[in-house]
Amino acid sequence: MSISPTNKKVSEDLIIRQVNRRDLPDLEWDGEYIFYRRLYKEIFENACNGKAILWVVEINGSGLIGQLFVQLHSPRRELADGNQKAYFYAFRIKEPFRGYGIGSQLMETAEEDLNKRNFIKIALNVSKENPTALRFYKNHGYKVIAHEPGRWFFFDHLGKRREVNDPSWRLEKSIQ
Repeated sequence: MSISPTNKKVSEDLIIRQVNRRDLPDLEWDGEYIFYRRLYKEIFENACNGKAILWVVEINGSGLIGQLFVQLHSPRRELADGNQKAYFYAFRIKEPFRGYGIGSQLMETAEEDLNKRNFIKIALNVSKENPTALRFYKNHGYKVIAHEPGRWFFFDHLGKRREVNDPSWRLEKSIQ
C-alpha cells in the first residue's frame, strides 16, 4: 500500500486516510448510522468539490473504526470560512477501539493537514450531554467559546426530515 499525504500508516494495521466513494456504506457502521446515508453522500460530494475533507481510520481485519469530517466552507462563517477557519464534526471512534490514542492520532492528522493548508483555527461543537468528549477536546487544546443551540435537520435514508436538538458547546483551537 502506498503512503501519500492523504494516507498515513500509523502502525502495521492502522491507517488514517481520506474517504473514497467505496467507503460510504461503511460510514453507516453496520447500520447504526444508516439514517445518515443521504447526508454522507452529500458530504462526500462536498469533499469532491473542495468544501470538506473526510478522514477515516481503518484497521486490518476490522474495517473502518473511526471518522472525522472537516468542513472548510460553511454559510456560518464563524464555523468555517474556507480560508482561515475550519469546522470538525462527526468525530467518532468505535467503542472497542477507544482509549488507545486512535482518536488523538486522527485529530492530529486532520490538524496537521489544515495547518499545511494555512488554516489558523478549528471550531467544533460538543454536546453538553457528553462530558467525556468535552474533556478530550479540552485536553487537546480546545477552549469553550460559546453556547450552541444544536438545532439542525437532515433527510434520512428514507427521505424523512429529521430534526436534531442537541444543545452544545462551541470550542476553538488555534493551530498556528
